[in-house]
Amino acid sequence: MSAESRLAEAVGLSEAISLNVVFTQTPKLRDIKPATFFSNTFINELKDEIEESNVSLVIVDASLTPVQQRNLEQALNVKVIDRTALILEIFGERAQTNEGKLQVSLAHLTYQRSRLVRSWTHLERQRGGAGFLGGPGEKQIELDRRLIDEKILKIKKELEKVKNTRELQRGNRRKVPYPIVALVGYTNAGKSSLFNRLSGSSVMAQDMLFATLDPTLRKVKLNSGREVIFSDTVGFISDLPHELIMAFRSTLEEVLEADIIVHVRDISNIDTDLQRKDVLEVLHNLGLKDIEEKENYIELLNKTDLLSEPEIKNLAQKVSNPNKAIILSSVITGLGCDKLLEEVDKKLSSKECKLHLKVKNEDGKLQAWLYDNAEVLNTVSYDDETEFYIQISTTDIARLSKKFNLKLI
Repeated sequence: MSAESRLAEAVGLSEAISLNVVFTQTPKLRDIKPATFFSNTFINELKDEIEESNVSLVIVDASLTPVQQRNLEQALNVKVIDRTALILEIFGERAQTNEGKLQVSLAHLTYQRSRLVRSWTHLERQRGGAGFLGGPGEKQIELDRRLIDEKILKIKKELEKVKNTRELQRGNRRKVPYPIVALVGYTNAGKSSLFNRLSGSSVMAQDMLFATLDPTLRKVKLNSGREVIFSDTVGFISDLPHELIMAFRSTLEEVLEADIIVHVRDISNIDTDLQRKDVLEVLHNLGLKDIEEKENYIELLNKTDLLSEPEIKNLAQKVSNPNKAIILSSVITGLGCDKLLEEVDKKLSSKECKLHLKVKNEDGKLQAWLYDNAEVLNTVSYDDETEFYIQISTTDIARLSKKFNLKLI
């Protein structure tokens, strides 16, 4: 990503939590100073700018060590945060569900624990020992670390309960013949706008980084009559803080359960190829290796309304590949939305096969299972049995065979 794009993204992140950006600069660093990140010369220049512009917060779009952060705050006499802290702040403001709030709290505490050093200049101060043994007591930083560890443990236990509930919900969804279509992509690529257009929903969708955090599910009916569940997920970003990847792993794992993955890209962005790489890297870390080569992967090149006609024609020629599902789209104009639903239908159909079964009329359990787990295309009733013509996924064929001890070809 170019320095200009990276700076623009940092400004966007700041504005996402209503910060007023009064000054930006991209310094050229020969090397990173272990104590202060920047050189003393640049720090002095920055200090003058801070005083002149009456700045109360400095954001460094990089990962600072606890020592660098503390030393910069002392040198500049203002609060300093790094990229990780900024993204954590956004997530803290955006999270709506109980699980989202717990995950953000866990990420915050994990991050905070690693930099307790910056909160205390009196680290040698000790509290009196307790109990019969007495002893030298507990240093303040040790006490703080222990309190944070206790909070982390408590949140992890609460998240474990939420995880169990989520697993039950997944199990219930597996019993219902609704395939899952997960929307993934770089933040602000247009996933939520697409989700709203396809589902008739009203999920928050703004020209803002991380407008959506908590995953949302909605049922959508395709032209074939098949019903699917679309899942709108949190947006990805370059250098996504490790604390957030770990905290939101359970949420992101929803993508692993998806039958179809739609990668929504902002094709108008100058760094669209790098953004694509960042998203695929996160998916790879989740366990979806080489996902772009899989049959259940669709790339939606969104925001074509921001391109010129020649650019669109050139793009169409570039991506024309009969072996890959790549769709030009504009959620604003509706271009490509119908084609996306057709492609989803097509891919789901390719994973299904048609079966003809004869079921005894008294076998109500088997008949009910077929209606609940397969698409019944037609039935023909006789005195003692009913012929079922169904369309069913290969996964459900295995379940059907095992549950009712049937030999199916």
